Amino acid sequence: MPNLTYEIRKAHPDEHAALGQLMIESYSNLNGFITQEEQPEYYKMLRDIGLQADKPNTELIIAITPDGQICGGLVYFKDMAQYGSGGTATAEKNASGFRLLAVGSQFQNQGIAKQLTLASIGKARQDGNEKMVIHTTKAMHVAWKMYEKLGFNRATDLDFQQGDMPVFGFRLFL
Repeated sequence: MPNLTYEIRKAHPDEHAALGQLMIESYSNLNGFITQEEQPEYYKMLRDIGLQADKPNTELIIAITPDGQICGGLVYFKDMAQYGSGGTATAEKNASGFRLLAVGSQFQNQGIAKQLTLASIGKARQDGNEKMVIHTTKAMHVAWKMYEKLGFNRATDLDFQQGDMPVFGFRLFL
């Protein structure tokens, strides 16, 4: 599939369900990631991703094709109070974060995850924050490498367990 120009923007409410389905598809296809059977509440949260947009200082950011097809997205947090992970991340000050970065399988390897990440970094700078906090897992090894290339550093103080799965923290100073 040729590289297309993708628009990165805030999701409209009528796009929330499609983004949730894309996230479920993306995460359930990760080799070594938790399954719907193991953590049904996690997948319910993905399906109902639009509820995240109701939180203060929280936005769903999507990448769309010129014809309006959603090809990826994430949840951006202007501050960490609503971040909702385990561990100490919600106590981070002067920090933005994002979670649940997902790209549809037919759109992978086209730089969409990087574009979404860079858009979040830009928003964090625009919001006047000093750092960006994120988490990833071993199953997300492609994203892990991308984050490191973009300057994120491992932050073991942000690590936590999601059930039986270790989740690893990263921090980028802006």
